[in-house]
Amino acid sequence: MNKLTLNRKTFYILFFISCLSTFSYAQGASIKIASEAEIKENLQLVPCKNEERLEAVKKLFQTSGATDSDIAVEKSKDLQNIVVTKKGKSDETIIVGAHYDKVKDGCGAIDNWTGIVIIANLYRTLKNVPTDKTILFVAFDREESGLFGSEAMAKAIPKDKRANFCAMVNLDSFGFSYPQILDNTSSPKLSNLAKDLMKELKLPFLHASLAGTADADSTSFIKKDIPAITFHGLSNDWQKFIHSSNDKLENVNTSSVFVGYQFTLRYLAKVDSSGCGTFRK
Repeated sequence: MNKLTLNRKTFYILFFISCLSTFSYAQGASIKIASEAEIKENLQLVPCKNEERLEAVKKLFQTSGATDSDIAVEKSKDLQNIVVTKKGKSDETIIVGAHYDKVKDGCGAIDNWTGIVIIANLYRTLKNVPTDKTILFVAFDREESGLFGSEAMAKAIPKDKRANFCAMVNLDSFGFSYPQILDNTSSPKLSNLAKDLMKELKLPFLHASLAGTADADSTSFIKKDIPAITFHGLSNDWQKFIHSSNDKLENVNTSSVFVGYQFTLRYLAKVDSSGCGTFRK
């Protein structure tokens, strides 16, 4: 945790230089980079009851600039996914997702209000920035009971349309460390892109496989031959906090969430500027 705090200033400088270069094609578009204070404010809005989370997510996107017409609630049986669309220059599509449901124990601040805060702020930043690809910001329901929300969305994509879905980027549980790759739920080429970007930004390359103990919404898309990756910001003692009464706001290091947002923003820029088939096998 100390390393994250001490190296943050260097990361900010590298990040802003990188973003200015990446988004130079925006031709004067207003890029609203979230501050750490704004991220903290959003984290403090975490609802600790599952039945309150759907409306809380919608409200967070509304405060991030989404109109009612931008926000779609896609219902499938007993679940509701929230989809916010940012149109690009083409119909080639990137999905950026995070689940909003929680388990019974704890407040669900770490798992996964942190991911929801990141995708809402990514939307706020990119809303008015021209992008090559259309970006769907998705808050998935019922991840905790079996990836049902992401599975429903992946299944709904017709087989002949899957090639148009270039990548799925999943954010799940931050608050302890720099961004890390969850190997067993991530496509190799997207993982290699993340590794190269971490090196470029002078971030430690952190990754781990938790096969058998952890799964994530990216898996639903990989099963449908859509490249996907999961980033998280947990530490080695994650089992003390996830799915327990310790999953509460006071255990979240805001800096981890903030750096996760900044890194993912730069990562999306890389994916957006790549050919749609770049990350397939």
